[in-house]
Amino acid sequence: MICPPVIPFFLLALSIPAAAPLPPQQGDPGARVSPGGNAVPRGGVFDVRSFGAAGDGKALDSGAITLAIEAASAAGGGTVTFPAGRYLSGSIRLRSNVGLYLGHGAVLEAALPSVASYDSPEPNAWSPFQDFGHSHWHNSLIWGEEIENVSITGPGRIEGTGLSRGFDNGKYGDPLPGTGNKAIALKNCHNVTMRDFAVLHGGHFAILATGVDNLTIDNLLIDTNRDGMDIDCCRNVRITGCSVNSPWDDAICLKSSYGLGRARATEDVTVANCYVTGGYIEGTLLDGTMQAAPAGYAGFTGRIKFGTESNGGFRNIAITNCVFENCGGLAIESVDGGVIEDVAVGNITMRNIVNSPIFIRLGNRARGPDSPPPGVIRRIAISNVVVSGARPRLGSIISGIPGRPVEQLSIRGMRVLARGGGTASGAEFRVPEKEADYPEPGMFGPMPSFGFFIRHASDVGLSDVVIMTETPDLRPAFVLEDVAGAEFVHDRWSHSPSAPSFSLEGVTGFTVRFCTPARDVHLERVEKKQF
Repeated sequence: MICPPVIPFFLLALSIPAAAPLPPQQGDPGARVSPGGNAVPRGGVFDVRSFGAAGDGKALDSGAITLAIEAASAAGGGTVTFPAGRYLSGSIRLRSNVGLYLGHGAVLEAALPSVASYDSPEPNAWSPFQDFGHSHWHNSLIWGEEIENVSITGPGRIEGTGLSRGFDNGKYGDPLPGTGNKAIALKNCHNVTMRDFAVLHGGHFAILATGVDNLTIDNLLIDTNRDGMDIDCCRNVRITGCSVNSPWDDAICLKSSYGLGRARATEDVTVANCYVTGGYIEGTLLDGTMQAAPAGYAGFTGRIKFGTESNGGFRNIAITNCVFENCGGLAIESVDGGVIEDVAVGNITMRNIVNSPIFIRLGNRARGPDSPPPGVIRRIAISNVVVSGARPRLGSIISGIPGRPVEQLSIRGMRVLARGGGTASGAEFRVPEKEADYPEPGMFGPMPSFGFFIRHASDVGLSDVVIMTETPDLRPAFVLEDVAGAEFVHDRWSHSPSAPSFSLEGVTGFTVRFCTPARDVHLERVEKKQF
């Protein structure tokens, strides 16, 4: 038997590789400094303080943050960490395979333009087809273009103190040179995660993602002075567990602009378990005091919306388990030639809605190259919606334009408690077309119905819909004009003996079954009728 050679202990010890350094713990700088003055990371973690960031809310830390990101990128990837502190900064450019981590007590603050200059808005030949904010990305606190595998995470906060919100001094206009316009802006990226942080005062957009695929936005708390998040020309998006207070604009907004120089759909999107509102003083959702915004404070917009930019359309969208409070209702809009199809909305609660609980508009603004023809809205299913405190002026609105109906719409299991109070004279209002106007629920004026106004539509079904009013309303519950194929089954509504339930004009294939207080009826064609 041949025995293996005996290796001296000191040689054996030399042959064992050294253990990898542990990642930094809380309070650990996360890096050491080499004799040449360059920061050497531990475990792929790049602490901004090790690159010279002061984090005192006074010194400008843009340079140190940029050094940390570039070092992580040069190393093939890593996490740039912000320990507790307040970091003043101008524009920060993200890189592929790099994540930002905002630790407990960390605040990344957009400095005032007098302190820091922001990157200039890049040229965009397609800017005439959407507003300034949607046409540029570099003029932001954090931005990235043509990058992959990036993240912004952690329990810290982003504050947009120095950001423009796009209508400074009380009017719309392009920001001044050197001004930041958005908190986070991404263009043509993929594999992006944003999770767990908060945004206060996010500028024109707290988050603008354009042409971003495989995007996860989870557990964000956004309390802002314009849009919460705009998801534009994106694919495979998951928005979950977010809370957004945006009194002056939309909370969660899907768009499909021409900002990329082509019509690209926003598709394969899930929005789930989110809370949206426009009814609180900015900052009081974030600090938990939830101070109600007084009359005149803002427009209380704060909703979930498709549009207005809609060149590429929206496909395969699911919205579920969301809460709307003190804000606008659900808006689905195509006015720039895009197709909206295969949309499911379910398990929604709405309280104190300031305009239409449901607003679906196919228009013809035609903002795009060569004035694109009107688009299409079809295959929309809305179910299990509960609404209370809806203001009486509008009701819900579904409106296409002549020759372009909203198609294949079903609304099932909806409960609405409206305030009521509409008058008989209000029922006589003739609703204008306004094909090319900016789409908003109030665009037509007060509606002649308290439940639904449905015009230029086909294959519409309402089942198990209940619409009640707190005070009597002398308008019809439903007004239908130029509708082909409408079925009402197991519906109920408040009824005044002096007012009709239905007002029909230019309607074909109309059916009512098992509804209260109306009798069963089927009408093949109606030129004009009330009952």
